[in-house]
Amino acid sequence: MLNFDYSIPTKIFFGKDKVNVLADELKKYGTRVLLVYGGGSIKRNGIYDKVIDILKENKINFWELSGVEPNPKIKTVKNGVDICRKNLIDIVLAIGGGSSIDCAKAVAAACYYEGNPWDIVADPQKIGKVLPIASILTLSATGSEMDRNAVISNTETNEKLGTRHPDMAPKFSILDPTYTFTVPKNQTAAGTADIMSHVFEEYFQKTEGAYIQDRLAEAILKTCIKYGIKAIREPENYEARANLMWSSSLAINGLLSYGKNSKWSVHPMEHELSAFYDVTHGVGLAILTPHWMEYVLDGSTLQNFVDYGINVWNIDEGLEKYEIAQKAILRTKDYFVSLGLPSKLSEVGIKEDKLELMANQAARFGDVGSFKPLSANDVLNIFKAAF
Repeated sequence: MLNFDYSIPTKIFFGKDKVNVLADELKKYGTRVLLVYGGGSIKRNGIYDKVIDILKENKINFWELSGVEPNPKIKTVKNGVDICRKNLIDIVLAIGGGSSIDCAKAVAAACYYEGNPWDIVADPQKIGKVLPIASILTLSATGSEMDRNAVISNTETNEKLGTRHPDMAPKFSILDPTYTFTVPKNQTAAGTADIMSHVFEEYFQKTEGAYIQDRLAEAILKTCIKYGIKAIREPENYEARANLMWSSSLAINGLLSYGKNSKWSVHPMEHELSAFYDVTHGVGLAILTPHWMEYVLDGSTLQNFVDYGINVWNIDEGLEKYEIAQKAILRTKDYFVSLGLPSKLSEVGIKEDKLELMANQAARFGDVGSFKPLSANDVLNIFKAAF
């Protein structure tokens, strides 16, 4: 295990009716709030009205940035920055899933930057002062409610990039599992795949001696496997929604990555699918992950997959190692299919003539991943296998 400095600063208010702390928590940072949210779901399920009532009752001024896209666009970030500057916003409050929270983070980080907001996405070192950020989570998926990352798309350049800064971690996040009861089955499925992929990115690494991180990762994976399907079948099952919601936060808040030296593999590949085709992130991850697993399985990675098969899928440890590994990969693919997710890129509108371009884009900063470094040609082979 490597040396590390532990810091997970986001304050979490977890459970039913925890939105009642909202006013007191916001007032710690000011009374001029920018609300950031996506479509009409928060208005249909009553969350929006509840928040607005709380703000009005407590004489908290607010402005709104609505219509945040599923893969948030830099043009929307720019609109948010304009609102913040014109109205001297004190804190940015995202209501929604990872897209709304990521957009809010980028707005907060770009507010004090004098250049093009895309600059701070392309080069996080340009981020200086960041407006305080808070979130009310309505979708278990990205873990953005408890991390310092944001992923933003630029349709003009067909780029989807991640940026990060310590001050982009929300000051507080409200996690009420009942707010996810109305999430559609396809979004619940994609969110579960996204959570699992975050865990995979840290679990499948070469750092030795990080035993506790790997056992924690396995626990989160088993939780997703148990409750992802249950949440789809029983959307108002509080136990299922609560376990998925907390798994979402724990998967990417740093708990699994501390003490490891990791460079992600499947996420940068999927980002190209979303950049060119606006594919739902979790769907792209579910399609690519089993094919990536098959591609990187060899003598140097075998034991990682054996541990995964035995500890997560309860595969008989008496079987031959390659058989355990291959069964684990097949069960991963079958599980995603059981959630109703597609298994081929061709099923989500990806065109074969763009595969090479996307592969080259994925590897434009160098080899993809550190578990088994992948060249542009390796990425292309995975894309072709997944097509």
